[in-house]
Amino acid sequence: MIPTINIISDSVGTTAQAIARAAASQFGETEPIIELLPNVRTFEEVETFLQKRLDETRRRTGSPEMIVFYTIVEAEVTRQLKEYLAFHPEIHAVDLITDAVDAISQVSGREPMVVPGELHITDERYFHRIEAIEYTIAHDDGRNPQDLPSADIVLLGVSRCGKTPTSIYLAQEGYRVSNVPLDLVSAPPAEIHKVDPSRLFGLVTTPDVLVDIRRRRLGNALAVAGDYADREKVEQDLEKARSLMRQLGCFVIHTENRAVEETAQEIMRYYEVAHPRKGSLRGEGDLQTVE
Repeated sequence: MIPTINIISDSVGTTAQAIARAAASQFGETEPIIELLPNVRTFEEVETFLQKRLDETRRRTGSPEMIVFYTIVEAEVTRQLKEYLAFHPEIHAVDLITDAVDAISQVSGREPMVVPGELHITDERYFHRIEAIEYTIAHDDGRNPQDLPSADIVLLGVSRCGKTPTSIYLAQEGYRVSNVPLDLVSAPPAEIHKVDPSRLFGLVTTPDVLVDIRRRRLGNALAVAGDYADREKVEQDLEKARSLMRQLGCFVIHTENRAVEETAQEIMRYYEVAHPRKGSLRGEGDLQTVE
């Protein structure tokens, strides 16, 4: 399991969290542990947060080394933070906003507004995104199956194939997403058969990748976890899921060796062709029906 990712933001931290999850997925970790300090206005808030996290990390792991992603547009707070980081080499920090803003400023010749949280101005689009995120959280991991027909997108897949992080990414783009876990024991909710197939997406991966992810997720609990990471059971799990996907006529996307945003982009490309009024994305993806 990768270390905790600490996020500091002068807004709600959505952008940094999305990047953190995308980076973590490159190590087979689709649900990294994230500690968030949002709505930062002063360096004192940052310093207090970092010192607390350093102490906790040292106490828990025996090492003070930690990861920090930050998105802060206020120049003075950023300057003080960078000075602090220069004296703390054990903090591996990534500035996710300054270089991007500087590049646009240099090429455009314009000065940035330097308004914290400007991305989340409370316009109609912002409220739509918030509603989509709230809907998606309320319909994560099979919850509220009676609402499946009302979702923009429904994701199906076995445990640890990337349903939740993909759902959250899509929600941040304004899509109301439900995700439904599939396994060898439980029957899928009956409402799944009422969903338009063009809104159904099956996420699958290879047995090797899935076994590895499940074993690493279990850690020390592997010996008492039953068949969860057993290869034969994993293969049966995937085959049962594929069978349902064939029955439903949904599209399948392989998630192995893909970042969360790549999977989400494939889903959006297909969805926008089938439902062009939802947004502006167009194009052909490499989606395929389940054979």
